[in-house]
Amino acid sequence: MTIEELNNLSTEKAFEELFKCCGCTVWAQNIVDFRPFNSKSDLLKVSDMAWISCDMTEGLEAFSHHPKIGDLKSLEKKFSTTKVWAADEQSGVDVATDKTLIDLDISNKLYEDKFGFIFIVCATGKTATEMLALLKARLMNDLEVEFKIAMKEQNKITHIRLDKLIQ
Repeated sequence: MTIEELNNLSTEKAFEELFKCCGCTVWAQNIVDFRPFNSKSDLLKVSDMAWISCDMTEGLEAFSHHPKIGDLKSLEKKFSTTKVWAADEQSGVDVATDKTLIDLDISNKLYEDKFGFIFIVCATGKTATEMLALLKARLMNDLEVEFKIAMKEQNKITHIRLDKLIQ
């Protein structure tokens, strides 16, 4: 879709398309409300401003719209509207060893138990081994530091998805 097509969508349809890029209701509504955009660059700037204003509850809502790293089976059911994007983003796990996948599963559980939300990382271009190393390193963080990192990673993912949405 072009930026002009996004500008001309109904409020409901624009919200639906933007929500696929970031599963945060407040963020998506803020982007819809800022239309029309002159360019993709303007959209990305507004996206950043809207994301920076999001609080923990809104961040957690966005995080809940991602499958766990390495849990590609969940894409089919829970994440059907973004499964193609998420599968592409997590393609590094396609060639992972069984040991790495088991380690990812165990580390994901430790992470979620510690922080109360899933591990968020911009997986595009990363191997399963790289993501596992990042996950293990971030387990050492406290909640405040980790939440800030997760918010930055979510913003990277949102940019990638907006770039896929708007040609």
